[in-house]
Amino acid sequence: MTAPVHREKTHFLPLDSIRGIAAVSVVIHHVILMKTFLAAFPQHAWIDWSFFRSAWLLVDLFFVLSGIVMSLSYVKPDFGHFSLREFMVRRLARVYPLHIVMLFATLLFRFVRIGLVMAGVIVAMPATFEVNNTYAFFLHVFLLHSLGFVDYLSWNGPSWSISVEFYTYLVFGLVLLLAQRFGSVRYLYGCAAFLVVGSWFTIVFVLNKESLGLQYDFGFLRCVTSFFLGVLTVKAVQRLPRKISPGLQGGLQFGAMAANAILVSMVEAYPAISFFAPLTFAIFLGTLLAFPDAALVPRMLTAKPLVWLGRRSYSVYMVHAFVVLIAEYFVRAVGPRPVVALDSICVGLAATLNLAVVLAAVFVLSHFTYLYIELPGSKLLRNFFRTTPDLSASSATPSARPSN
Repeated sequence: MTAPVHREKTHFLPLDSIRGIAAVSVVIHHVILMKTFLAAFPQHAWIDWSFFRSAWLLVDLFFVLSGIVMSLSYVKPDFGHFSLREFMVRRLARVYPLHIVMLFATLLFRFVRIGLVMAGVIVAMPATFEVNNTYAFFLHVFLLHSLGFVDYLSWNGPSWSISVEFYTYLVFGLVLLLAQRFGSVRYLYGCAAFLVVGSWFTIVFVLNKESLGLQYDFGFLRCVTSFFLGVLTVKAVQRLPRKISPGLQGGLQFGAMAANAILVSMVEAYPAISFFAPLTFAIFLGTLLAFPDAALVPRMLTAKPLVWLGRRSYSVYMVHAFVVLIAEYFVRAVGPRPVVALDSICVGLAATLNLAVVLAAVFVLSHFTYLYIELPGSKLLRNFFRTTPDLSASSATPSARPSN
């Protein structure tokens, strides 16, 4: 019997933590730029940093991370037997349960809102991420809503990235099959390089985009660029020399991290530099992979709160739009007087409290969706499609699972 190609791998905790930090930054980005919140909280104080205003770019960090994790999990010198069906079932089981639950939660909220408006309890207002219709709903069901069939975000808006990433997984699986057919990983890396260059070139020179901020409009190319750059990052790390002093290792990691923070902070003023973000993300993540024992950055990223957040990062990302949607109605109901009173105590206090409450609600909800939707939902789908069990390495533990 031929063993499956996939092996469970021990978590590299710093990557998990990076994912969690990126997810929270995206939440803050959406909170501080919501029209309702901008109108209700004129004083933003410290939370209105340029980094958070441009944190939409960290979605590309997710894509690069996914490419790295998929490469670590599936790319081997001897391919063994790679099953595209089993691979795609695992990817579907990873992303679909929470996606479909949040889609129907948004649908239910819309029905409740219509009822409350008809009863005169609330006044209708435009929803944050929604242009809702039946056509877009069914596109969401099949994860097709960001492949060019509509020209707007709809329903659970942030899930646009799940749509493009799922079909990027399919491209990755097909490339793996091609490499397996020819019996060499060189074909995999050759195709990966072609896809990175081709997608990036199309975005910049064919579509003439001003920034990397593509979503429903060719967001698939954006994902392909970053994802396969992550695949190439793993290969590049394998070739890096390891005989580097600990001080230099830590310096490289910290410098790469600082460079990314500066780049993201500058994107609002200079949108074109966003085209280079996937590469700088890949360099930073590559230094973490190459030098896992460096003293400073990896140790910071293995703090328990960050690890906890990282493992719930997908839930944080997927539930936050729903929380923000409810928070907008709550803020309108409270009215301006408490905001003025709080800002009179300390400028920006009201906006800070709003952000803190939204984040707390997101963390609480994501904890429960992680435990009661993500994990059991993934298991349920795998059992439904009867995927074969993974053969774990002897050093792996039951909890040591790739998070993507």
